[in-house]
Amino acid sequence: MLNKLLITRLGLSFRPLFISLLMLANSLYLTGQTFKPAKSSFEARLLNIEAPSNEPFRYTTTLTNGSSQTVTYNLNAQLPEGWQISYRVEGSQVTSLQMQANKVQEINIEINCPLTAKPNTYKIPLKAISPTDTLHLDLEAVVKGSYALQLTTPSGRLSDEVVSGNNKEILLQVKNTGTLPLNAVELSAQLPSKWEATFSPSTIQQLEPGKSTDVKVDLRVPDKTIAGDYAAKFDVKSPNSTADISFRMIVKTSLLSGWVGMLIILLAIGLIYYLIRKYGRR
Repeated sequence: MLNKLLITRLGLSFRPLFISLLMLANSLYLTGQTFKPAKSSFEARLLNIEAPSNEPFRYTTTLTNGSSQTVTYNLNAQLPEGWQISYRVEGSQVTSLQMQANKVQEINIEINCPLTAKPNTYKIPLKAISPTDTLHLDLEAVVKGSYALQLTTPSGRLSDEVVSGNNKEILLQVKNTGTLPLNAVELSAQLPSKWEATFSPSTIQQLEPGKSTDVKVDLRVPDKTIAGDYAAKFDVKSPNSTADISFRMIVKTSLLSGWVGMLIILLAIGLIYYLIRKYGRR
């Protein structure tokens, strides 16, 4: 009975010590995990991005300096011919950056391809080069085609004449010069004060690559518009592309207005002559 009592008391006295040792071991383990040096790496959230050839490919990447010293990394990319790349850190464009030990830095990358780039998947190998290490990152840019609009006239002529107070019909031509379909193509105009323009049609629901559509513009010039040259601007836009042209309008007065003006001038001259003849002798 006495032996059992001694063992129980000894067990109770060693329990707090045992628990303390466990807590100390766990704390040392967590401390080791917390301060374990990170591995140097060059990574991206998205490795594969798809876009038309007239829009940039944007990547968000992370560069990690896992060494115990400050390191300068030079950024380098192997691009297809005619492609361009830019690196931005906190809004500033860079080609290299200095990183302190165990630092992680976000780098925004923008890649632009030529408008003539063929639809395909292009591999973009990147390197972050330091005196002690070279980190690799392989990106992919998927070119799915291009969006492009052209606005002109069937004849290529960009000027016309109109009589003050009359309407003038102008024929425009909207063409899809890209390689992808365009949807919801809308037309608008920027005109001199009080001028009006009506488009038929005003919206093109879909325009296939290489296809064109003629659009009639009913241009209304207000009465008493002074004769002269005026500039009208016509715009066409879709969610993916825009185009515009400047159109020169030559406003002339009507023939009747011209004769009325001549008559008024002749009457004024006749009145002056009459007054001179009547009162000039006195």
